[in-house]
Amino acid sequence: MDDVLSADAALAADIDRLKVAHPKTRELYREVCALLFFRYGITPTANRLYQLVRRGSMGTPTQVLGEFWAELREKSRVRIEHPDLPADLGAAAGELVAALWTRATASAAAALDALRDEVENARVVAQMSIAAARDELGRVETALEQRTAALLAAQVEVRELEKAQAEGRAQRQALEAELGRSQAALAARDRELVEVREGFSRDLEKQREAAGRAEDRARASEKRAMLEIDRERTLGAKLQKELDAATQRAERMGADHRQALETVQAQLGDARHQAGVLQGRLDAIQSENSRLQAEAIVLRETVTRAQGVGQPDSRPSVRKPVRPGRATPAAKPAKRRKKTL
Repeated sequence: MDDVLSADAALAADIDRLKVAHPKTRELYREVCALLFFRYGITPTANRLYQLVRRGSMGTPTQVLGEFWAELREKSRVRIEHPDLPADLGAAAGELVAALWTRATASAAAALDALRDEVENARVVAQMSIAAARDELGRVETALEQRTAALLAAQVEVRELEKAQAEGRAQRQALEAELGRSQAALAARDRELVEVREGFSRDLEKQREAAGRAEDRARASEKRAMLEIDRERTLGAKLQKELDAATQRAERMGADHRQALETVQAQLGDARHQAGVLQGRLDAIQSENSRLQAEAIVLRETVTRAQGVGQPDSRPSVRKPVRPGRATPAAKPAKRRKKTL
């Protein structure tokens, strides 16, 4: 079916070319007869000619077809003319040559048909090859489009990666700059901390020296108070108890003071706060010492007055040192005054 359709298409194409080459109707019909008979091996008829050409009237293809067959018969007849050849032998020879020409024509037509079939097969194979090539071209174009899309995507990804790399480089530079500033700030803080520690060490040493001097003064005061207590034991049990209580308070204060010093030595991390606390405690100790000195003065004056009343000429008045926590002994001289009376 495909071969018939392809042959019809080729015949129609050839007839179209003949129409262009032969504008005259009779010449066109004669060329179409030769085309059908010699090229395609089709016996031309008047109806077939008119269907293919469609020019003039129905009589025109009939007349042209008769002329074509007459011319063909005339050309197929071979005349052998020789002066010495008999007429009947010449006719027989002519018929023999005509038969040979007919066979040769048939053989040529068969060879032409075989060639036409071979050409048609080659054309079919070529069309199949063209179709396969077109399919392969379509696949190649599809693969090329895919690879082009992948290449574009890769280029976009590369640009994004380059952009991310540039941003990362800028961020890294910013972080390095920030790190440099942080390191410089840390170095400055370390230097400041060293200076603070040195200043704290100096302040702590001063506080220790002040505390040592205060403790020495407290111990000296305690010794003087003990001497005064020994000389004044005769004043009575109540005064002795008051002096013992004052001594115990002084000892507790000394222990508290030493504990405060140990606490200050242990708490070096919070130096300024501890120094302030230590200074406050030292001020409290000094205030307490002043208060005790004042009480000791009052106590000495009271004892002096008591001794002056009880023993006018026994011994001179001696100023006694301050004894912490000593109460004013006002009741005991009153009792002595009663006994004297």
